[in-house]
Amino acid sequence: MQVKIRFSSNKDILLPVHYNHIIQAFIYNNIDRDLAMFLHDNGYTSNGRVFKLFTFSRILNKGKIEGDRFNFGKKIDLIVSSPLDNFCKSIANSMLLSEDLFLGQNKIRAEEIKILDNLVEVDEIKVKTLSGIVAYSTFLKPDNSKYTHYFMPEEKDFNRIVSENLVKKYNAFYNTNLSFDNGIEIISLEKPKQVLTYYKNFIIKCTDGKFLIKGDKRLLKLGLDAGFGSKNSQGFGCVSLYT
Repeated sequence: MQVKIRFSSNKDILLPVHYNHIIQAFIYNNIDRDLAMFLHDNGYTSNGRVFKLFTFSRILNKGKIEGDRFNFGKKIDLIVSSPLDNFCKSIANSMLLSEDLFLGQNKIRAEEIKILDNLVEVDEIKVKTLSGIVAYSTFLKPDNSKYTHYFMPEEKDFNRIVSENLVKKYNAFYNTNLSFDNGIEIISLEKPKQVLTYYKNFIIKCTDGKFLIKGDKRLLKLGLDAGFGSKNSQGFGCVSLYT
């Protein structure tokens, strides 16, 4: 389920160029406290991997760059997405009941909320990224220090990593152990774009673009709700259907 929220403010909404951590904190601060603590401290696990099972888009409006920050004007749109009904209901209720919300230093209010329950009835979907998809592996150097390699869609490991990640998410969410032998297949419909984002002083490389994704519709639905790829709760892998 996706929750699209339009916020407004009496003043221009100003955010740093790399603002994912601010939106993430805003989400945690505006859902049920017990749920926030569970997701932040525990989450859902599968084979040793932990998943928060929510994601969010970039701010959907185009901002003007002013030095090291964006000026978005007095209205912004944001999509928050999760397969967890209690998560979506909690954030929607919080937006409706709170007159004063703070996104970073910006005092805002929710002006409009739409619930988007995307149905998947076939075994392929066309999507466009609302925040870039992350696929990475961590390796050891000869001196035993670690380095991270981020994959692009033209590299075969991109599909494998995103597919394996989605299967693990499914098993974590439904507390099962299905294999989904073929996973999903991701086909670029345009030349993908690599985007570099700073998240709490770490550089994360992600991929923006339009994709045809094939696979079991249960996996496709979960990808729409929980996000494709890694680092979803940090604001990556959020997509929308398009025709």
